[in-house]
Amino acid sequence: MAATRPEKPVDPAMEEETSMLPQHPVTRSRLASDLGELGLSTGTTVMVHTSLKSLGWVVGGEQTVLDALRDAVGPSGTLVMPAQSWQLCDPAFLGQAPAAWWPTIRDHLPVYAPQVTPTRTMGVVAELFRTVPGTLRSGHPHRSISANGPHAVAITATHDLDSPVGERSPLKALYDLDASVLLLGTTPAKITALHLAEHRARWPGKHLVSNGAALIRDGHRTWVTWEELHVEDDDFIEAVDAFTAGGGRRHTAPVGDAPAQLLPVRALVDFAAPWFSAHRTR
Repeated sequence: MAATRPEKPVDPAMEEETSMLPQHPVTRSRLASDLGELGLSTGTTVMVHTSLKSLGWVVGGEQTVLDALRDAVGPSGTLVMPAQSWQLCDPAFLGQAPAAWWPTIRDHLPVYAPQVTPTRTMGVVAELFRTVPGTLRSGHPHRSISANGPHAVAITATHDLDSPVGERSPLKALYDLDASVLLLGTTPAKITALHLAEHRARWPGKHLVSNGAALIRDGHRTWVTWEELHVEDDDFIEAVDAFTAGGGRRHTAPVGDAPAQLLPVRALVDFAAPWFSAHRTR
């Protein structure tokens, strides 16, 4: 009698993970086609907020997502993504370390270096995008924006310390260019451009906060401080829903396995500024 072959042990966790896989892998061509169906077209300037895991099992991961986005907007289009680096903020602003540590942290935080400083909480697509040849990154040590394409210089050229998301920031350049904002598997709470509307709004609790960073001044590392707007996002989803309920343009469609939305920056900011003024009561 032939010897029986021992059964291969089954890892329950692996079995569960396999059973949760989508029916089909997501390819570059499918992503590009889906983006076109959503309304993203050649020549568009678009700020992208994306969650890679929401898109499904993407063949090639974040690199494929970037390739598909470039396919969708073409060489005449400009891709833009947030490249924020919260780790360089003043520790008092972050409130994530004992106050007794703050002087030491301020003395030893790295100086912001656009081609080196990693993003934080922006996702792997945005982190890869900042390293792509030809991508430019604005000069703000905390709230930088990356851009690649014909309008990249105009978008990243001005970014004042005390206007991280205001009138002297890349968000104003996106507004002037009548850009779009693309949400791939993320909600309107992630629309950075809505912070520009906050700058233009008035509500009772609107106030400034202190922040700081290590910068090079006259050839020396120096701790620099400034005041900036305290921003919020708790009502961003509600504001966008009100925008579309009032006739504002929002295209929705699946991209890969993720829900996606495409909205116009200028019209959205123009709507949201008075909406915040009217609906923020404290």
